[in-house]
Amino acid sequence: MIIIGCILAILVGVTLGMIGSGGTILTVPILVYVMGVDPVLATTYSLFAIGITSLIGAGRGIVRKEADLPKVLTFGVPSLIVVFLTRSFILPLVPEVIHIGDLVFHQNVLLMILFSFVMIASSLSMIRSGKMTLKAPDEAVKTPIEVIALQGAMVGLVTGLVGAGGGFLIIPALINFYHLPMRKAVATSLIIITINSFFGVVGDLEKFPQFDWPLLLGYTGAAIFGIFIGFYFADKVSNKSLKVVFGYMILLVGCYILVKELL
Repeated sequence: MIIIGCILAILVGVTLGMIGSGGTILTVPILVYVMGVDPVLATTYSLFAIGITSLIGAGRGIVRKEADLPKVLTFGVPSLIVVFLTRSFILPLVPEVIHIGDLVFHQNVLLMILFSFVMIASSLSMIRSGKMTLKAPDEAVKTPIEVIALQGAMVGLVTGLVGAGGGFLIIPALINFYHLPMRKAVATSLIIITINSFFGVVGDLEKFPQFDWPLLLGYTGAAIFGIFIGFYFADKVSNKSLKVVFGYMILLVGCYILVKELL
């Protein structure tokens, strides 16, 4: 199962290298259902693996001068603050058993249900953006800074809670709010994902003694290998078609997790 998990990690890396988002949302389900990692710990593993893998893509974007570094600061600061606060203070407050009316949920089950909702939202975003061309609005239209900060904070909350990179939220925001072209938005998104993941892991330092390092480093190494494959095919395969196909796959996985955990 570990070998299967690492093969799937390559797929995660490929999608990250080709379209800058989407693949990381599969990391937690792969770790939990294929590699047998505890769901709460899996979110930390995911942040570690996503952070290291995205760092490779971020470095490539900086070297190729595709990343917009000033936008990283204005959008990324609210995001990283919320990630750190979520991992350090909010998640530890969640009890092991949660009562919602007459229903009783274990923390792990509720986390995976929440993750399934994020996956479904991510898949619908990918399918929609794959079927249409994201175009930046007229540069004369200025987005209020508080709207941008709120969007960044929302990305941070998603990343902090479920350990997903949030690229499906970041890329449309960078295009719509900052008028960035797609290639710049992807490169900038990878930097923000890297920083958010780093602060998420820092918020979970007390979990480091529990880490299964061979498993985690094996998964991370496979994802890094995949991102280089993604870089190679990035200009050879239609990103739109890939987004739609991958979006439907994430939708199926999200629905499976929701049904499995509820039943």
